Amino acid sequence: MRKVFYGADLFDGEKILKDHALVVEGGVISALIPVSDRPREGEAIDLSGGTLSPGFVDVQVNGGGGTLFNDDPTPEGIENIAKAHRRFGTTSLLPTVITDSAPILEAALRAGKAAQNTVTGVLGLHVEGPFIDPVKKGAHPAEFIRAITDADISALAAAKTGVLLLTLAPNKVTPDQIRALVRAGIHVSLGHSNATDSEAIEAFNAGAHAVTHLFNAMSQCDARSPGLVGATLADARVICGLIADGHHVAPTAIRAALAAKGAKGIALISDAMPSAAGGPDHFTLQGRDVRRENNRLTLGSGTLAGADITLLDAVHYALSIGISLTDTLTMTTSTPARMIGLSAKIGALRPGMAADLVHLGPDHALLSVYQHGQRLD
Repeated sequence: MRKVFYGADLFDGEKILKDHALVVEGGVISALIPVSDRPREGEAIDLSGGTLSPGFVDVQVNGGGGTLFNDDPTPEGIENIAKAHRRFGTTSLLPTVITDSAPILEAALRAGKAAQNTVTGVLGLHVEGPFIDPVKKGAHPAEFIRAITDADISALAAAKTGVLLLTLAPNKVTPDQIRALVRAGIHVSLGHSNATDSEAIEAFNAGAHAVTHLFNAMSQCDARSPGLVGATLADARVICGLIADGHHVAPTAIRAALAAKGAKGIALISDAMPSAAGGPDHFTLQGRDVRRENNRLTLGSGTLAGADITLLDAVHYALSIGISLTDTLTMTTSTPARMIGLSAKIGALRPGMAADLVHLGPDHALLSVYQHGQRLD
């Protein structure tokens, strides 16, 4: 059935279009045309203002709605997380498993593979660790951090279905290992690392093209020791994830990153934990208590333990610190899609792409979410 959306600005993944209509047929976008030329057949949906955007794309989601993927590494756990975030505009995501025991990681890989055929909007899997730097472990348990082996690379390649994003420390793997991962179709992201800028650059040259939660759990940028942060900001090939929640990164640092990378070089991420998207104030992370206070999640030691946001929260925070709507939406739609090689399928409003849509009101409040052209209740 044809649906014609009009009456709102359209964000097409790069720019705002005014006085345009979006035509959807069979859950797929068929045209963006001047509103005066819109077809009169089919269901006319007058949005009455605001902005219609592609659905949000989140490449780092540890949990939500009370579910932690590490605790429930099953297709059902993934479905619970996806449903929780979908209500807040995230129509595509990568469930994320952090450093853990071998059985948990193996179960997560199996679940990610199975969920490809059963859970709408699940793009694959993000494996964050265990091949990271203990010096920058953050909330990752030290007892499970280890070096990568050839057997690990083979197992990851065999388990890959859809997107597989792997976060590792460039100072703990070799460039040849990164090349082997990239040849297997795995997206390599650098993070949880005390790497020098030279080590980071060597990893980028070997095929790593992303960085996990810029500024957090990594070597910082100093005048004579640029670290992973400096190498990332200086390399136009690299897209970095960034947590915009008011706790992980200061507003000035976010603006500085945006000035260096542009909106096409930054993907806003939620790094969400079970408390996000309607979850509880308290949960356990691998046997350790995590508490929410003023929307900040910490272990007993005070270490930040993921984030308590959805991408909708990240959008509102970015706007609140003066980032434009165009840049904010770019960082939550087309940039993350490009980061994981799916820019031809999601993250933009173009003919042939799935009609995954978010309607924001004039005040940027979420008014409705559509998946494959169907409005979600």
